[in-house]
Amino acid sequence: MTKNFKYKLGEGGYGSVFKGKLRSGHYVAIKLLGKSKGNGQDFINEVASIGRIHHVNVAKLIGFCVKGSKQALVYEFMSNGSLDKIIFSEENKETLGWKKMFDIVIGVARGIDYLHQGCDMQILHFDIKPHNILLDENFNPKVSDFGLAKLYSVEDSIVSLTAARGTIGYIAPELVYKNLGGISYKADVYSFGMLLMEMVGRRKNLNAFVDRTSQIYFPSWIYDRLDQGEDIELGDVSDDEKVLVKKMIITAFWCIQLLAIDRPSMSEVLKMLEGDVELLQMPPKPFHQLPLDTSMEVDGCESSVDKPSTSSSAVTIINSNV
Repeated sequence: MTKNFKYKLGEGGYGSVFKGKLRSGHYVAIKLLGKSKGNGQDFINEVASIGRIHHVNVAKLIGFCVKGSKQALVYEFMSNGSLDKIIFSEENKETLGWKKMFDIVIGVARGIDYLHQGCDMQILHFDIKPHNILLDENFNPKVSDFGLAKLYSVEDSIVSLTAARGTIGYIAPELVYKNLGGISYKADVYSFGMLLMEMVGRRKNLNAFVDRTSQIYFPSWIYDRLDQGEDIELGDVSDDEKVLVKKMIITAFWCIQLLAIDRPSMSEVLKMLEGDVELLQMPPKPFHQLPLDTSMEVDGCESSVDKPSTSSSAVTIINSNV
């Protein structure tokens, strides 16, 4: 299937991803998991989470393989790789115009909204970031990598987390600091907002290699510019494109509010992005200094979740050597 793992597509905290080919001739992405700290819990999480999902903006799990101590997940192949390869690359970051970038934003928002309220169980991703947004041949986005995801049954309204989960720079503050309130789907909203900021800036939110110190933390710099009535430097773009970027920025500011209660749901995010820009108001400055460190534990944090609507899907076990 993988030709002895010849074609490596990438590597993350939970293992490496290789390009493979099924007997049918279809190309796939094989995620070979590394050694698990929790008796294969990350493997179970991912299969349990994405196995019930069927949405155009969520990566499709074709099947999984288990052979001895080896565990692999088989996904549809995304020919344009992950979003970070586009927005963080000097060579590629001008590849996509603002209209296509906005379409990607809408697609990602729809995918996350589906996870939150479109399945038979609510799924919280906990690791939304550019690296986990895959792009197909037409640059349609797919939310991927469910190793940190947690599922909530429709009967459950309170859930405990024993430790913070996520990636520094995208992790919601309430996942680190218990005094900021309970943990819910609003944690994914925060991560989406940070991702959205990086799509606007086409750079990492925290970057020490900039011309002025005021630009080091991109969200703070952009907020101050807008608050002072200054334009965002976008180069040679149309008025329609300026409107799209303004929508993205204001929506992102609402998403990264310090307190979860002040953030919109993903359904509300979609209304903001698809509505009239003149109806969007700038929120209070949302920042809590710089991106949070995930080393702190949040033992005993209680989380309230909303009840989702109903949907279901199935996963295939692939009997094949990985």
